[in-house]
Amino acid sequence: MAARTMDAVGAYRGLPVENPESLQDVVVPIPQLRPRDVLVRVEAVSVNPADVGLRAGLPNSREPRILGFDASGVVEALGSGVSTLAVGDEVWYAGDFNRPGSNAQLQAVDERIVARKPASLSHAEAAALPLTTITAWESLFDHFELTSESRGTLLVMGAAGGVGSIMIQLAKELTDLRVLATASRPESAAWVRDLGADGVVNHHDLVATTQQQAPDGVEYIFSPHSRGNIDAFATLLRPFGHITAIDDAEGLDLLPLKTKSITWHWELMFTRPMFETPDMDAQKKLLAAVASLIDNKRLRTTATTVIDDFSAAGLREAHRQVESGHTVGKVVVTR
Repeated sequence: MAARTMDAVGAYRGLPVENPESLQDVVVPIPQLRPRDVLVRVEAVSVNPADVGLRAGLPNSREPRILGFDASGVVEALGSGVSTLAVGDEVWYAGDFNRPGSNAQLQAVDERIVARKPASLSHAEAAALPLTTITAWESLFDHFELTSESRGTLLVMGAAGGVGSIMIQLAKELTDLRVLATASRPESAAWVRDLGADGVVNHHDLVATTQQQAPDGVEYIFSPHSRGNIDAFATLLRPFGHITAIDDAEGLDLLPLKTKSITWHWELMFTRPMFETPDMDAQKKLLAAVASLIDNKRLRTTATTVIDDFSAAGLREAHRQVESGHTVGKVVVTR
């Protein structure tokens, strides 16, 4: 008889990462497939600030919450309505906030947000990218509406992190923008320069260091750190400029942006799968496009740390590193 359960890593309540019970090895039922689902054998995952925040804030539960968004793996089975993928395909994706995550042997995922992974990357190298790539792509091309002919200056905050690391590459490869990247440590400054940033500014002295390199202002700002920076953004942006933010800074006063008619965009890459929007498969298409760019050596993985321990202990270590706030690039956990 085929197995009906699988190994996974789960959490029963929000706890500090130092607590061994913050993430635990568990055995859970193999997920049932919806018509548009593929069942993926997960080979590698990466940990994002979204994973860390979700784990820390979980309510108490009798059943384990299986966390994890980014994944790379192999299709094991198909739902009755799947038409775009086949058993044996190597795939990558960022998952759905409303469903059990990738920290498991097997995961059910809607085919509309799953694409074939870059053939030139290992599962570990591929797992670093989906969530951050979707976030960066939607910010640049959905919200800022950039094209290959777009010019001006983009300021990327948190540039050495996961989203910033792929956003720099996408902006330099697919637009004509000048890219300024925030970094305050020598290793992070070296990293963003190596990815293609045209200049490095210090977020501890954001206005002065940015104005040194862009005295006439910038057209676009990407912000994972909005609290306390609205006045700085208002100063740095040119009239009719744009900001895309991904953080959860509540109670922001955006009035300083009004005089210059600055547009504020929110980006949450889970919106399409959460609401099953008519264009939900846009994420599949963009992941396929990025896979092609990677295989053509125009983009590269942002994986910098690989933990070869797909267990609660390995994932706790990955969460600990991301939670420290000092990681450069992405932390990956592989089988």
